[in-house]
Amino acid sequence: MEGIITLLTMVGIVVMVVRFMPKKGVKYITTKDLQPLLEDKQYVFVDVRTEKEYKEAHIPQFINRPVGTYLGDLPKDRSIVVICQSGVRSNKACKELVKLGYTDVTNVRRGMNGLRAG
Repeated sequence: MEGIITLLTMVGIVVMVVRFMPKKGVKYITTKDLQPLLEDKQYVFVDVRTEKEYKEAHIPQFINRPVGTYLGDLPKDRSIVVICQSGVRSNKACKELVKLGYTDVTNVRRGMNGLRAG
C-alpha cells in the first residue's frame, strides 16, 4: 500500500512539473521587455484574465479574451503576446495557441503582477 501511495505521489509531481514547464514554441518576455512592443502594430495583445479583472486595470493595447474563450480566430500572420495576472493562465493560453497552429506566441512572465513590481 505504501508503494502505491509513493507511486501516485511521484506521478502527481511529474504531472505538475510538466503542466508548468515552458511550452516548445512559446517565447517568454518580462514586463520590461513588453514596454517597447506596445506601439508595434505587428503584435496582437491578448489579456486572458477575467472580464472583471480586465475592467479593474488593463493595458489599453490588450484585448480581453478570458481563459476558456476560443482563441483560434486571432490572426495567424501576426505575433501574439499574452498576459494574465501572474503568468500561469497566459502560459496555458499560449500552449493552446501553439496547439491551434500559431507559430509566434509570447507569454509575459509574472503578468500584471510584474508591472506592479516594476
